[in-house]
Amino acid sequence: MAARITELVLDVADPERLAAFWSEVLGYVELDREGDGSIEIGPAEGFGGPQPTLILSPSNEPRNGKLRLHIDLNPTDRDQDAELARLLALGAKPVDVGQGDDVSWHVLADPEGNEFCLLRRRLPEL
Repeated sequence: MAARITELVLDVADPERLAAFWSEVLGYVELDREGDGSIEIGPAEGFGGPQPTLILSPSNEPRNGKLRLHIDLNPTDRDQDAELARLLALGAKPVDVGQGDDVSWHVLADPEGNEFCLLRRRLPEL
């Protein structure tokens, strides 16, 4: 038997703002709110499906340096250039982490500066 990733937890300063951003990026909906201010977003069918949910947990601790784990995204219903334009319109910003100009992916940051990558390969929608 193997394990699988069901939830990713990200400590953020503004869970509302990041839940709105990542819901738009991923086509997710709000699934749950906790008393501590955490917001869980995920696919409309909810927790336990093939895609992990994302929990945005409030934190006042400053981030030191680059994230040790980041999210990679692939476009599903458009090519990479069109998806890049969409992500930038939603508030993502290009980030230079030393990747060079010859790579096939784009390094971006969400509105709080959390890095993620947009890969080239288009995947089918689930």
